Amino acid sequence: MLYYLIIAIKVFCLYHVYKNHKPYYWFFVIFLIPVAGAIFYIITQVLTTRDVNTFQKEITSIVNPTKKIKDLEKKIEFTDTYANRMDLADAYFGITAYQNAISNYEKTLEDEVQNSTYSHQQLILCYFQLKDFKKVIHHVEKIKSKPDFKGSVQQFCYGLALRENGNLELAEAQLKEIDRPYSNYSERLELAKFYLENNRREEGKSILEDINNEAQHMTKPNRRLFRQTINEAEQILKTL
Repeated sequence: MLYYLIIAIKVFCLYHVYKNHKPYYWFFVIFLIPVAGAIFYIITQVLTTRDVNTFQKEITSIVNPTKKIKDLEKKIEFTDTYANRMDLADAYFGITAYQNAISNYEKTLEDEVQNSTYSHQQLILCYFQLKDFKKVIHHVEKIKSKPDFKGSVQQFCYGLALRENGNLELAEAQLKEIDRPYSNYSERLELAKFYLENNRREEGKSILEDINNEAQHMTKPNRRLFRQTINEAEQILKTL
C-alpha cells in the first residue's frame, strides 16, 4: 500500500512539473530522491506561502488553542469589530469555555446592523450546556420563527429546556420535530426516554425499535459513530 502511495505522489509531482512548466531539474530531483524529493517539491512548488501559513495556524490552534484565543483578544484590543468578536466567541465555544463565549456572543448582539440569528443559536447551545434553561427559552424566542429552526439542534435543546421547566406538552411538540428516520439518533433516544418517563411505554418502545432496526442497515463508519446511542437504545429495549 505504501509503495503505491509513493508511486502516486511521484506521478503527481512529475505531472505538476510538466503542466506548470517548472525547471527540468525537478524531474531529476523527484526521480533520484524519490520520497524526500517529492515532499520537498510539494512544499516548495505546490503549496503556496498562504497554504503553508494557513496550515501552520490550524495546527497551532489544535495543539495550543489558548494561543489562538490570545491572538484574537489582541486583535480585539486593536480593533473591536463584529467579526473579531464573533471569532473570539467561537474560539471560546470550541474549547467549551461557555461563560466567556456567552459574554462575547452577547456583545455581538449590540451591533443591530448585523444578523443576530447565529449569535442566538450559539447562545442557546451555551446556556443549555450550563443548564440555564430559562436563558435557553429566552433566546429561542428570538429565532424560533426562522425556517432553519425546525429540526435543528436548537429546537432539541428547546424541547429539553421546556421539559426541565415542566411544560411537558410543549416539550413533546418540539422534540417530535426531530424524530426523523435515519438521522438524529441521540435526539430520538432522548425523545424515547421522555415517553418512557411519562408512562407512554409503547411510543417510547417504538422509537427505540426504529433506532435498533436502522442500526442494522448502517455502514460500519456510521455504526461506530453512533455506537453509544445504539447500545443504550438496545439496553433500554431489553428492560421493556
